[in-house]
Amino acid sequence: MLVRRALAALVIAGALLVRTAGADPVGRHLEITPIGGGTVFDGNARLDGNPAKNEFYVGGRIGYQVHPLFGLEAAGGVTPTREDGAPGTDAIFYHASANAVWTPWSELHGGPYAFLGYGTSQLKPSGGAGESKAGLEVGGGWRLWLSDAIGLRLEARQIYHSEDQAGANVRINHMILGGGLVLALGARGRDTDADGVPDRSDDCPSTPAGATVDAKGCPKDSDGDGVLDGLDKCPNTPKGCTIDKTGCESDADGDGVCDGLDKCANTPKGATVDATGCPLDSDGDGVPDGIDQCPNTPKGATVDAKGCPSDDDNDGVPNGLDKCPGTAPGLKVDKDGCPIEVMEKETELLDTGMIRLQNVNFETNKADILPESFPVLDIVGQVLKSWPELKIEIGGHTDSRGSDAHNQKLSEARANSVKSYLTQKFPELKPEQYTTQGYGESRPLVPNNSELNMAKNRRVEFVVLNRDVLRKETERRRLLKQGEGAPADTTGKH
Repeated sequence: MLVRRALAALVIAGALLVRTAGADPVGRHLEITPIGGGTVFDGNARLDGNPAKNEFYVGGRIGYQVHPLFGLEAAGGVTPTREDGAPGTDAIFYHASANAVWTPWSELHGGPYAFLGYGTSQLKPSGGAGESKAGLEVGGGWRLWLSDAIGLRLEARQIYHSEDQAGANVRINHMILGGGLVLALGARGRDTDADGVPDRSDDCPSTPAGATVDAKGCPKDSDGDGVLDGLDKCPNTPKGCTIDKTGCESDADGDGVCDGLDKCANTPKGATVDATGCPLDSDGDGVPDGIDQCPNTPKGATVDAKGCPSDDDNDGVPNGLDKCPGTAPGLKVDKDGCPIEVMEKETELLDTGMIRLQNVNFETNKADILPESFPVLDIVGQVLKSWPELKIEIGGHTDSRGSDAHNQKLSEARANSVKSYLTQKFPELKPEQYTTQGYGESRPLVPNNSELNMAKNRRVEFVVLNRDVLRKETERRRLLKQGEGAPADTTGKH
């Protein structure tokens, strides 16, 4: 009954102290705990054949808190008791042990703990001899800190050993229930918010971890962005910037001008911007500087996504500025993108009614056109496809070497080869508009008395058979040049 009253008093005291508990000690420190309570003896432990009475217990604990979760402790105590029955022999119960203490559940105001130890115990009759028994000590309890130096400790401890009784091995289990005040020596004051200012001096005890505080423990915000110094990874944020949770200005479009100050919030990535975050476009081609890989594009040129001029016909004059966008490959063009050779040949056609080529080369004594002559024929094809109504005779001419019959046949074959090449290369040309004629050596331009002259006589001529179409176009151009306007286009040229 006495033990139960003592335990009840300790439990009530603990419950009351929970409401006023302070903060636990911090760091490595020594703990000294005087303990009072009661011992509940195992009924198998005998004094002159009878069990021992449960009585008050007085003891102490000396421990060292190595880590917040772990400590070492020496425990010991005594219980004066007597035999429960006649003859009522007095006795004293002793115990002492070394213990490892775990506090993994400890919180700000303390918490539960558990321990495991090994030691010795003895139930010694008065005036008689007792035998010490080695065994385990195990148990747990609760610590409640009133301050960073004083706390309350409640404990339940089991003491195990075995002994021989009447030739049999009997397991003995004594229980000690108690409590006492804990004195923490060498600990530092608890700093709940870990800001370097102890709780007892901290005016702002809930400062976020990592924030810089003043002498009173209150956080600072130097740039006024709402993110505390110490947590603010960008402590010099300009006023007006939108920031993220780390205090750094957000920049959704990545242009170097923070959101909130950026007047052009959707700038393409990589574009160069001005102080307000708006893209620069030095050459005015619609592609911002920084993305524009061709920053000096001429005005009016069509550009691709990289800001570089597109040139579909690869003549060196960009689309948008190219007045002759379909130029064949290999032709030289003027500044407007129009082929120089085509213009020259068209002028020849209008002035003379024919185009004469003296640089179309064939394989020796054959009608196969050499690839080096393709660009020359392509120029003629470019001219003729602009005149779909013209009827053209393609005439082949040779020099005087070889027989008349051979040269006649060769010139006809070469004229046919030229027609086939052009109508296949330029689908716009209608084959029925073109005839071929071989003249052999019958129409020399100059006497065949030298290599140079013979080269002049080896030629292909494109002769217009319906020259009235040319006359109408010549008149139209004359009127345009004089500014008199032009008659309706009846040539079919476009």
